[in-house]
This record gives sequence, C-alpha cells and structure tokens, in this order.
Amino acid sequence: VQVVESGGGLVQPGGSLRLSCTGSGINLLSYDMGWYRQTPGKQRELVAEVTSGGNLQYGDSVLGRFTISRNTPKNTVYLQMNILKPEDTAVYSCNAHRSKWFGGGDYWGQGTQVTVSS
Repeated sequence: VQVVESGGGLVQPGGSLRLSCTGSGINLLSYDMGWYRQTPGKQRELVAEVTSGGNLQYGDSVLGRFTISRNTPKNTVYLQMNILKPEDTAVYSCNAHRSKWFGGGDYWGQGTQVTVSS
C-alpha cells in the first residue's frame, strides 16, 4: 500500500502547477485525502482536504488559488495550484486517512518539492 506524489518543480511567481497523488493497493475514494506542506523550521500545515464524503477544506493562505479534486477512475487526487507565490515554496505531501471505525489507515507519500522563484 502506498501513495505517490508527482508534479512538483520550479515555477515563476504567478504561475501554476498541478500535483498528483496516486494510490497503489488502496482505494483513495474511501479515504479522506489531504495535501500538506512543510518548510524547514516550520510545522507542517494543511493545504487542502477532500473527505470521503466530498467535503472540502482549504488553508486560509491558499483559499481561492488552490483546488483539490479527485479522479476516481485513475485513483488519483490532484492539487491544482494557481497564482503561485514565493511563500508557497515547500515540500508538498499527500495523506490518505481513514477512521478506525471504517477500517483505519493512515498513509503518507514521500513528498514533492515545489519551488516558486523568478
């Protein structure tokens, strides 16, 4: 069982990137899926979440710029990032979480670097 991120890279301020999180050996549709980011010396913060029921949540700093979505046939969750700012620079990680009441499970990807710089 694993989740694997892809799509990170270097982008100029104002640009866009789309991150992907693909599940292997796990049906992501039954999990709450979250994108988190972390920079050195700072706590990991929630960027965006989509629950198994379809509820959405965004961090205040990305609201209106980032969009989380599911592609069920591809067992993938996306994070579309627009109007990127230098302060969005971080390692972005995907998390799949399911309550123990529904079978449990908590899986993290290895992370993908996003660098916003001119």
